[in-house]
Amino acid sequence: MTALSNAASSAAADYDTLSVDLAGRAYDIQIGEGLLARAGMLSRPVLRQPRVIIVTDSHVAPLHLKTVEESYRAAGIDTASVIVPAGEGSKRFDRLQALLDDLLDARIERRTTLVALGGGVIGDLTGFAAAILLRGIDFIQIPTTLLAQVDSSVGGKTGINTRHGKNLVGAFHQPRLVLADTGVLDTLPRRELLAGYAEVAKYGLLGDAEFFAWLEANGATLVAGDMEKRRHAVKISCAAKAAIVARDEKETGDRALLNLGHTFGHALEAETGFGEMLLHGEAVAIGMVMAFDLSARLGLCPAEDAVRARRHLRDVGLRVSPLEVAGRQHWSVDKLLGHMAKDKKVADGRITFILARGIGKAFITQDVDVQAVRDMLATSIES
Repeated sequence: MTALSNAASSAAADYDTLSVDLAGRAYDIQIGEGLLARAGMLSRPVLRQPRVIIVTDSHVAPLHLKTVEESYRAAGIDTASVIVPAGEGSKRFDRLQALLDDLLDARIERRTTLVALGGGVIGDLTGFAAAILLRGIDFIQIPTTLLAQVDSSVGGKTGINTRHGKNLVGAFHQPRLVLADTGVLDTLPRRELLAGYAEVAKYGLLGDAEFFAWLEANGATLVAGDMEKRRHAVKISCAAKAAIVARDEKETGDRALLNLGHTFGHALEAETGFGEMLLHGEAVAIGMVMAFDLSARLGLCPAEDAVRARRHLRDVGLRVSPLEVAGRQHWSVDKLLGHMAKDKKVADGRITFILARGIGKAFITQDVDVQAVRDMLATSIES
């Protein structure tokens, strides 16, 4: 047994491994502390050549790039890196074009693997670049935010934004490996951690009442820094998403459930310009409260479950109303509905909603009275 395989064997007990079971495109999600320092060893089995190009952003690079580069080099893998500006503004055509040119300047080949080191923006941007460069090359996800670890790094959705809305241009392109190092979550600002927590809560609200009850009991300590609880939450969230993706890779059915809170949330993001005023996870939290409120108004969901959803998200520190978005004083029902009408889940001109019959009982529907939506939105932005 080589020194490298000895190291792999001794490290195996230190992290959890989940599989995303897709015919011909299956891959592992590995979850635990210290995975950035093992990235080279863990990535080597899936590389088609001993060369990677790491794509990261200006916030993550000073924190983690050196660790990852040294890990790949220690495993005998040649590395280069590209650093893009941090923030949602990098999910644009001009930034994609610049990244593609930088990667082509680095003389990539079809067997070269990209490594997305960062949050959801980097994962989406790098994954889309990998999907279209040389008609498709491999990439690895190393998510460094809670939101990316539990959501955007898993499932192969990649893309960029346009002035018409979020993620309207993209491709399904599965990674070869996901390395979720829960140790790096300590470097996140509290606001970023909470934004990711919204996506964790989503898995309980949409399909796992027991997990949501666990979050009600443990969410505050998870956010405060309990590493075991963080790892457990990431594992349960990734397992839930992996199961859904395995049965509906390209969102023709059940995968749309993962958009709980997103139809409303994306509309709020669009109205605030996809910027720092409202982070994606914050918008999803408000959107989930809206979805449960609408479900209760329509008599689909017990009112007490809507109250539980709102209360828990508020208790951990998330915003639960558009009126809590700093700097945004004037919302418009018509504008929000206009953004929702451009959502990529619209079918035959009808908006797709993810509503709930209770905690853990989300369902997909297009049969929603528009006036009921208007009334709920009006209450949300005026009360």
